[in-house]
Amino acid sequence: MAMKIVSMYCTGCSACESECPNDAISEKRGAFVIDASLCTECDGDFDSPQCKAACPIDDCIVKV
Repeated sequence: MAMKIVSMYCTGCSACESECPNDAISEKRGAFVIDASLCTECDGDFDSPQCKAACPIDDCIVKV
């Protein structure tokens, strides 16, 4: 599984990008996206996905 940023909710604040231990988050056209091939949901590093914890917008980052 991987996390996904719902682009219509993303404000482009970049809070999630620096929190990703796998460098799976990048900016594309003013919004951030998660590369599913790199995302591990922080399993093995943290108890929960750090991008979701850092995001100020509820329901912006979801598990797919």
